[in-house]
Amino acid sequence: MTPNPQQDFVLKTIKSRDVHFVRFWFTDVLGSMKSFAVIPSEMENAFTEGMGFDGSCVRGFCSTEESDMVAFPDPSTFQVLPWRPQSNAVARMFCTIKTPDGKYFEGDSRRVLQSVVDRAADMGYVMNVGPELEYYYFKDDKGTEVLDRGGYFDLTSLDYASDLRRDTVLTLEKMGIPVEYSHHENGPSQHEIDLRFNDAVAMADAVMTYKLVVKEIAMKYGVFASFMPKPMADQPGSGMHVHQSLFDFEGNNVFFDENDPSGHNLSAIAKSYLAGLIKYAPEFTLITNQYVNSYKRLAGGFETPMHLAWAHSNRTALVRVPSYKPRKASACRLELRSPDAAANPYLTFACMLAAGLKGIEDGLEAPEPIGSEDLFKLSREELAERGIRTLPYCLGEAIDLFEQSELMREVLGDHICRFLVETKRAEWEEYLGTVSRWETERYLHVL
Repeated sequence: MTPNPQQDFVLKTIKSRDVHFVRFWFTDVLGSMKSFAVIPSEMENAFTEGMGFDGSCVRGFCSTEESDMVAFPDPSTFQVLPWRPQSNAVARMFCTIKTPDGKYFEGDSRRVLQSVVDRAADMGYVMNVGPELEYYYFKDDKGTEVLDRGGYFDLTSLDYASDLRRDTVLTLEKMGIPVEYSHHENGPSQHEIDLRFNDAVAMADAVMTYKLVVKEIAMKYGVFASFMPKPMADQPGSGMHVHQSLFDFEGNNVFFDENDPSGHNLSAIAKSYLAGLIKYAPEFTLITNQYVNSYKRLAGGFETPMHLAWAHSNRTALVRVPSYKPRKASACRLELRSPDAAANPYLTFACMLAAGLKGIEDGLEAPEPIGSEDLFKLSREELAERGIRTLPYCLGEAIDLFEQSELMREVLGDHICRFLVETKRAEWEEYLGTVSRWETERYLHVL
């Protein structure tokens, strides 16, 4: 079979760049990167027939009895890894996972996102995504000793990691991933690199690459990078704020309406999409915030978005409408602030998009925006009086809401839903049985 142009480009580049190993990348259901290496002589066969591997070793894939999986590389994602040697080089491609009979595997997160993207296309929309991922640098992986005492936007000797961020950005750009911003974040030794918007599947691939590159460059400098949602109790957590919009096939942003009577420049489509995010966020919080530690960030202040509301400048609301360029149609977007940096980007983008599309299909109406008041200063009773609900306060609550969600089962399928409920409930119950240092210090001497 004659390879298509993209496959032909990959095969020629392998020869010209002295590539000796091609890593096939994919993720487990929790969003951890998985990989195996293929030698160049197997690449033509890999494109046509895929490469088999044992899926029983991957969390959320299959049992030992049904473990045979086949990975089909996506030639459009081919990149030579710039942190590896240029001679005997190493490249990578993201993969689609199928079963031996040629069916798409239900546990393939990337395919789940592609399915929702295809549904959006059937409605005439293309989703654009621009995430802001935060992370910390620590001396090593044994504790939380920071490298600097810098704060938001610092560019002084306080910002020890300027060179780490610089090398990270340059490495990403060498891999075809454009970066819009990079800066020191609010916490000591906390940083943020914002990727330039792209379509949802390409951006999810970019997020996975980004997280690996951050860690690889940190290792090069002899330090450790962590995307843990809340590594330190008295410091800000690390989020993945997701900017998103829908475009039509002519390149018009369907979220923008300069004649919006409310003055927010949001179209009726945007408002229904926003309403969908707010309505279904509690049900997909298990996806956007999947660890016990995730809820330490959500409930820990520092402008974290626990509240099911939207605003322009209020960062305690779940959804924000950025207004940096209010008259520029292409810049009109919604920012979902609840996801954390440890989330699986494929499933996160899939659930957000599905919730927004459901809002459009059902013609949901967005609530009135809130003002600048800090919602964390309001009691639960005061929030209830104003009709403002919150996200789940703990992993256990998130599991229950997810398990009851018809939309999540429709989007993710029985396989992924069942795995997540079983795995996360086991994590939650193990946590409940653990006695923390906080408890012994608070209760041991008085009880």
